[in-house]
Amino acid sequence: MSIFTRRNFLKSTVASMAVLGGVAVYWPKSGFAQPNVGMFNALKIPPLLDGREESGVQVYDLTMQNGITEFFEGYQTPTSGINGSYLGPTLKMREGSTVRLNVSNELGEPSTLHWHGMHLPARMDGGPHQVVNDGETWSPEFTIKQKAASLWYHPHLMGKTAEHVWRGMAGMILIEDSETDALPLPKRYGIDDVPLVLQDRMLTRDGRMDYRLSMHSRTMGMVGNIPFANGTYAPYFEATTTKLRLRVLNGSNASTYNLALNNGQSFTQIATDGGLLESPVSLTLLQLAPAERAELVVDLVAGEVVTLNNVTDGATGGGMMANENNNAVAFPVLEIRAANELTASAPPPENLTSITWLKEADAVKTRIFNLEMQMGMGRMSSGGNSHSINGKVLDMMHIDETVNLGDTEIWELRNVSMMPHPFHMHDVQFQILDRNGRPPAANEHGRKDVVMVNSGEVVRIIMKFEDYADPDAPFMYHCHILEHEDAGMMGQFVVV
Repeated sequence: MSIFTRRNFLKSTVASMAVLGGVAVYWPKSGFAQPNVGMFNALKIPPLLDGREESGVQVYDLTMQNGITEFFEGYQTPTSGINGSYLGPTLKMREGSTVRLNVSNELGEPSTLHWHGMHLPARMDGGPHQVVNDGETWSPEFTIKQKAASLWYHPHLMGKTAEHVWRGMAGMILIEDSETDALPLPKRYGIDDVPLVLQDRMLTRDGRMDYRLSMHSRTMGMVGNIPFANGTYAPYFEATTTKLRLRVLNGSNASTYNLALNNGQSFTQIATDGGLLESPVSLTLLQLAPAERAELVVDLVAGEVVTLNNVTDGATGGGMMANENNNAVAFPVLEIRAANELTASAPPPENLTSITWLKEADAVKTRIFNLEMQMGMGRMSSGGNSHSINGKVLDMMHIDETVNLGDTEIWELRNVSMMPHPFHMHDVQFQILDRNGRPPAANEHGRKDVVMVNSGEVVRIIMKFEDYADPDAPFMYHCHILEHEDAGMMGQFVVV
């Protein structure tokens, strides 16, 4: 059983102070003064929202709101969420259905909700151009034109994305289709099919979770020393089946997680950002960058306890600053307690799906994107931007790239900075061609919308632009370290 003791707390605090340039952080007493008890809070399962049917359209009502969340007993933390005080419901959708999302804003300030990983018209995307003012309701409507996948949603207001996500506004989207209906995979929500939103936060002595940027966090991104899963500190889950499906989302602002089981056993990855892999992949360690998702199947033995941990991994590469966002202190993510009697689960089939692989020869254009970081102290000390793409920061009035509907393109991502950058594209699910000329790992060989590009690395991705064209409404591409995105490490493209 994993033990989260005072010693671990002190180690984490010291490490976090080093990472955050000496900013003091504090765990409330109820968070660390419980020696040798392991994980002690039942994992919260976000409510499942499958919408209501109105004239052939599935309608979802979502309210962005402020509230109070008690992460630790006796500490009232001001937070924000969707249909609640922290995080939001899991939205269940189906391929081929038409959906309408009524997004109401009761925050007292503007925000947006972006449907991350969704293939949809640009005007429905929820990016920085689709601002929802306080007191207003925005109702995008579109048809689900993609295979089963675990997506998510979060604010995307220019200059405020990081703060709004930090305060708690995020949730998962589960798309289903007839193909996955027929597969013998765990699919009972909250029983053997469990969403797992991973985040890290900092709290002050009075229990506040304020978002306060320093020069260091502007450069490296906000990293906390308190881990949460579904907004739960020190969580455990009581499993009743021999296999447990975890839909894992790295919902942190900047941290990369390295996930492993405490007993060294392997687990099976069956899906990545954009849906199922063609075949299951056995792993003992999974690196998950900010905004990446992975669906995992864990084998359980009756009566045993296994813990999913974030572990120290010195072999991830990424340059001299890589470890700053790599959560160098190990901590338990989720304790899984298997019941004394378990219901037998079928093993994942060897063939999960078929993917149409895009051919490099069919690409009509290769575009080059340099991910850059300036270290001039003058700019940094004055609060200036230190991150850019191709030497530019986002100009909301300027279209950076124009692509043609139906075209297949290769985007060559070159990280010429000293730290890793998770690169995200709106609208499309891409495929990774290679990393520094080498094929991607087996668990990256699928549909993706986020790819980690390490320092000095060149990653080539290929995608096809289908279905939606609008010369006046852009999609975004950006680093998904949210502080970098807010500072302008982002561009926009239109499909014509």
